[in-house]
Amino acid sequence: MQNPADEGAIPAPTQALLHEVETIARRAGEAILAVYGTAFTVHGKADHSPVTEADERAEALITPALRQLAPSWPVVAEEAFSREGAAAPGPCFWLVDPLDGTREFVARNGEFTVNIALIVEGRPVLGVVHLPVPDRLFAGWVGVGAWQVRDGVRQPIRARPRPAAGAVVACSRSHGEGPVLEDWLRGQQVAARAPAGSSLKFGLLACGEADLYPRFGRTMEWDTAAGHAVLEAAGGSVCDVAGAPLRYGKPGFENPHFIARGALGSGG
Repeated sequence: MQNPADEGAIPAPTQALLHEVETIARRAGEAILAVYGTAFTVHGKADHSPVTEADERAEALITPALRQLAPSWPVVAEEAFSREGAAAPGPCFWLVDPLDGTREFVARNGEFTVNIALIVEGRPVLGVVHLPVPDRLFAGWVGVGAWQVRDGVRQPIRARPRPAAGAVVACSRSHGEGPVLEDWLRGQQVAARAPAGSSLKFGLLACGEADLYPRFGRTMEWDTAAGHAVLEAAGGSVCDVAGAPLRYGKPGFENPHFIARGALGSGG
């Protein structure tokens, strides 16, 4: 395909670009699965979060592939950032979590993802979230639409309005948030909870399997950007607790607490 960054302009994402990113995410998923069934070693990073050979292999595949696809767009990826930090990336850049949900990967429960997002002027405009186990992929292009590929079938997805019976709340499987989350949920009509790892939670909202994802624990921008793009493309939203849209490219790349919601017409 023609290099989308040849002229150095702020990009308008295309279907061809989205498909290229999907292919990169799937290749990273294959690299992860090559480690998944082995007796891999888990290391601790400076922030005490876990990292494995799978994280490193996936990032080593994704970063050069994105640079080849768009040489003028910087890549901010989790493992490189943890080693080297990153300067302000400019108005257009990629945000990558090569293996989101490392704890789920270590537990071998399948709820881990490859996250790739394109950020333009602080907003995620394109995102791919790939679950290697099972083979399920979510993709979104804000202003155009969102899709999932499951069992080899590609279909459009749309976030649903919150049901009258109450919201299905997606919540973290591995990160407890204690009384802050419980206090917030007391102000909501909750029908059920859907524990899930990684950015799968955004996918559940985007395809209408859940309605709310409140997060009051620490997250980084690469944890959320791809899922945010998919959810917004599907008609949902991600805002901080004051109601302002979540922004990207902040110093340190750390998110504030946020609330992800399904269809914009839903209450709460």
